[in-house]
Amino acid sequence: MGEAEYLFHVTVFGSSYGFSRNIIIQWVIILLVAAVCIFLTRGLKRIPDKKQTVAEFLVESVNTVVKSNVGEEYLNLVPYVGTLIVFLLTMNLTGLVGFEPPTMDYSVALGMAIISFLVIQGYTIKKLGVGHYFLGYAKPAAFLLPMNVLERFLLPVSLSLRLFGNMTAGATIMGIIYSSLAKVGWVAQLGIPVPLHMYFDLFDGGVQMVVFMMLTIINLKVIVEH
Repeated sequence: MGEAEYLFHVTVFGSSYGFSRNIIIQWVIILLVAAVCIFLTRGLKRIPDKKQTVAEFLVESVNTVVKSNVGEEYLNLVPYVGTLIVFLLTMNLTGLVGFEPPTMDYSVALGMAIISFLVIQGYTIKKLGVGHYFLGYAKPAAFLLPMNVLERFLLPVSLSLRLFGNMTAGATIMGIIYSSLAKVGWVAQLGIPVPLHMYFDLFDGGVQMVVFMMLTIINLKVIVEH
């Protein structure tokens, strides 16, 4: 699901690896976000200037999200949650600059969901220990073991399908709108789609990021405190 358009291939030890448009967009996003982070955190001062104020506001905002939803004891998750917010939101908003969001590719959505799944399981094992982690599958009663295992491992599937489905639906609708307006004339494509982009790219992209992030941290809290 999701078409991979390979822009070029690289051969390593006799094996050819294709680099799709989605991979390139993700790497561009990573480099841009890294550059912004370096710029905002370079030369930190005791009395913050404007750029340091922006950086502190962003960090404090993520701290508030984590504290208000799962508690202060989970503040060590802030780096991952912040990264998740920035990376997902930026990918979802690429439609505003004329590119299909990488999250329309199910492999991208599934990859993000698997990372969240591994973070949740790894954090739980670190916090509770291996023994208590596996005992949690048999709570509150041993006969629920199969259901608990299924529920635990269906998380990446549900996260990825929700993200992929909503982003694909929005992009498909925008594609139909542009195709319809093209029959009217190119002038119709200049202004009419703007409010629709605001909804399907900006609003819906932001909502899908929030849903993905919230489900990740709430699921982690539920598993840790089983």
